[in-house]
Amino acid sequence: MPEVIFAGPDGRLEGRYQPAREKTAPIALVLHPHPRFGGTMNNQIVYRLFYMFQQRGFTTLRFNFRGVGRSQGYFDHGIGELSDAAAALDWVQSLHPDSRGTWIAGFSFGSWIGMQLLMRRPEVEGFMSIAPQPNIYDFSFLAPCPSSGLIISGELDKVSPPEAVKTLVDKLRAQRGIVIDDTVVPGANHFFEGHVDTLVDHCSEYLDMRLAALEQA
Repeated sequence: MPEVIFAGPDGRLEGRYQPAREKTAPIALVLHPHPRFGGTMNNQIVYRLFYMFQQRGFTTLRFNFRGVGRSQGYFDHGIGELSDAAAALDWVQSLHPDSRGTWIAGFSFGSWIGMQLLMRRPEVEGFMSIAPQPNIYDFSFLAPCPSSGLIISGELDKVSPPEAVKTLVDKLRAQRGIVIDDTVVPGANHFFEGHVDTLVDHCSEYLDMRLAALEQA
């Protein structure tokens, strides 16, 4: 798993990158939680999702937003972080121009950034939004949401209450042309403490389902 440094919009960005063996393998970009609350690319959930994609033959990248770890710059309340994510995707796509598709997975703050990024990138064919916070961040830009995906949250999440997430899910499901799967992990809080294995199992099952459907098509 090579450590990489690549150019971002506000200086260099630090990442971990695993290229796939196949030239046409899809790309997965995994985005970490809020930088001001200890979020980094080494967060356990981000780390596990990175390997979940890598084990299924994806070219995979996780990185630190500006001001985190060895990434340069300063926290920018989501505006600059979205630019960071776009630069990260540009960088990995430049190395894999024959890739046949892209997935974005984000946890907490990272899910908000990831959902904004997929609105700007038509090549994104699937997403995983882990513990999104529609009670804190504005998700009205998903009008319409361009890709099918998974939204997963914890039953005991006090940061992003399940009813707020359900409102977002219901809104997206009312849109045509996409399918939104959602899962609530029983007993899990915002950080899925003691439930990370269950979370990753749900994500793995969803990804396997989508990949099998693609093969059949």
